[in-house]
Amino acid sequence: MAKLALLSVSEKRGLVEFATALVRQHGYTLLSTGGTAKLLAEKGLPVTEVSQHTGFPEIMEGRVKTLHPKIHGGLLCRRDKPDHLAQARQNDIALIDLVVVNLYPFEQTVAKPGVHFEEAIENIDIGGPSMLRSAAKNHASVTVVCDPADYARTLAAFADESQLPELRRQLALKVFRRTATYDAAIARYLEAQAMEPDLEALSGFPATLSLSWKKAQALRYGENPHQKAALYGTFQEHFAQLQGKELSYNNILDITAATYLIGEFERPTVAILKHTNPCGVGSAEDLLEAWEKAYATDRQAPFGGIIVVNQTLDGTLASAIAEIFTEVIIAPRFSDEAMAIFARKKNLRLMIAKGGIGADALLEIRSVVGGVLVQDRDRTLGNVREFKVVTKREPTADEWTAMMFGWKVGKHVKSNSIVYCRGEQTLGVGAGQMACVDSSRIAVWKAGEARLDLRGSVVASEALFPFADGLIAAADAGATAAIQPGGALRDAEVIAAADARGMAMVFTGSRHFKH
Repeated sequence: MAKLALLSVSEKRGLVEFATALVRQHGYTLLSTGGTAKLLAEKGLPVTEVSQHTGFPEIMEGRVKTLHPKIHGGLLCRRDKPDHLAQARQNDIALIDLVVVNLYPFEQTVAKPGVHFEEAIENIDIGGPSMLRSAAKNHASVTVVCDPADYARTLAAFADESQLPELRRQLALKVFRRTATYDAAIARYLEAQAMEPDLEALSGFPATLSLSWKKAQALRYGENPHQKAALYGTFQEHFAQLQGKELSYNNILDITAATYLIGEFERPTVAILKHTNPCGVGSAEDLLEAWEKAYATDRQAPFGGIIVVNQTLDGTLASAIAEIFTEVIIAPRFSDEAMAIFARKKNLRLMIAKGGIGADALLEIRSVVGGVLVQDRDRTLGNVREFKVVTKREPTADEWTAMMFGWKVGKHVKSNSIVYCRGEQTLGVGAGQMACVDSSRIAVWKAGEARLDLRGSVVASEALFPFADGLIAAADAGATAAIQPGGALRDAEVIAAADARGMAMVFTGSRHFKH
């Protein structure tokens, strides 16, 4: 009995060569549909249209063509069951031994700017996933191929049939992963359209969250060498690596944190990060001056850190940066001179942010016991027009500048965070302490280590001051103004402490916890 292969693909890469080998080397008879059948016929291959095979025409603009018992019976019939085989003969169902299907390009369609809803819907494949699933379910007898990358090893297994059982299992698994990804993409698109008028959809969070990410890269290990790790998704579509060692798990976390931080600034800005925390940030008229400000904050922590800039990184700045050991440098562009300087450091990872600095993400997802937490990414500084001066003294223009700078930086420092700054320069950063006053003490200590004078500085806190001690510590260090969310039970005490020391203080009304 002739072996039947059903071919119906959107992506036709390598198909003609594969089909030719099936016919001429392995004795297959080809069934096909639409454009695939036309291509094979044009290349001189004998092919039977599915509608001729089933005796039923393609209808409804091709929506119904392979959804037929002669197709799915030929795929699902178990060859080890006599009653299945008898029913196939009684109903004139020919057994199909190979299915080659890839799906309508739904993901690519909805990724196009301004795609119309009707176009998206028409690119939802129905027959393709159905055939793939039927064939994959019966993979003990049917070979199913959903990826052109598998054509070569499929032909190799046909030449050495001892390989076929294991290959069929692998290909079946690949099918179910692919159809799961495909269905998840459709669900995400429809969720984004908020088609279901329930409270979850209207709030931006659907009742069922569909997530599916393709493995992009295996990583050597996770945060620590004893942890396994991999990267999923489209990270590499946002960044291009120009040189250096392979990115690590921690590098990717740091690059993400650095990109979100630098996106807050429009003036030439340099930020240096370590373990996702900024240890120095500076803005100025040019990047070299901004670098000098950022590096002056802390000359020890940047060793092995991440540097990000928001303008072209030129040779002058590259020469300054090259004096210290750095893991990763991120920029929208590097000059030729900068590239030549950094080329001497072969392990240094240079990353271009393809879409410009300031990558965006709609959702943040974190695993927890038994599930995930989902939230909108914190993309706002709050409503600046609603910031409220709560002390007797108004901030000066210079203090306002420093406060807004510190507020942007503090948003990206792990809670509890305290940032001292003057103008557009960080002077001391205290991150991730259980008590706000301890973060302040660390920031003061770091400023002292860097020999930076905190007199006349401004202090920014991403969270409210629960007690007056944090503010008093800042005043004792030399700060003359503070910016914080406000809203503590003891706000009145904190305000009184500020007034008693002649400080100006602003409440933003919004906090920026970062755990």
